[in-house]
Amino acid sequence: MSAAATLQEHWLALWPEALASWSPYTMLREPTFYESDQEAAAQQMSGQIAAIRLLDQTVMVNLDGRLAMVVLPAARRVNFGRLCRETGAQDAELATEEEFRDLFPDCEVGAMPPFGNLYGLEVYVDESLVSDADIAFNAGTHTEIVRMPYSEFERVVAPHHVHLMH
Repeated sequence: MSAAATLQEHWLALWPEALASWSPYTMLREPTFYESDQEAAAQQMSGQIAAIRLLDQTVMVNLDGRLAMVVLPAARRVNFGRLCRETGAQDAELATEEEFRDLFPDCEVGAMPPFGNLYGLEVYVDESLVSDADIAFNAGTHTEIVRMPYSEFERVVAPHHVHLMH
């Protein structure tokens, strides 16, 4: 087994303990990678740190001409045929950045958290996330992430549960 594989195996074995020690509301920052030891030292960074970004994604869509948010696991894609069937829309497509940029003046484009209810938008969450203990998402920037109990997200947002994935 290679050194990298051994390190990864060790890290994965410790991951459940690390998750258990976090507060249920955790703010994470996207890791910064340096190309040289000198660059890392200049930023007062030393040693080796491993991180995996486990994030759910917020996708902006157009449903019959109205904007809505779709929340699903990051590695998945929206099945627009299913989205139409689940929402009763005749037409569903990805929204362009130009269509939603001004709705979130306090967020970087594409980094809005899935609190569409605060912006007057319907929120649809894939049913695969409903049973998860936590949800993690961008906190208005591409470098900050919020992790919170899914039950709290459900209470605050009251999203529509739909089956969206391929």
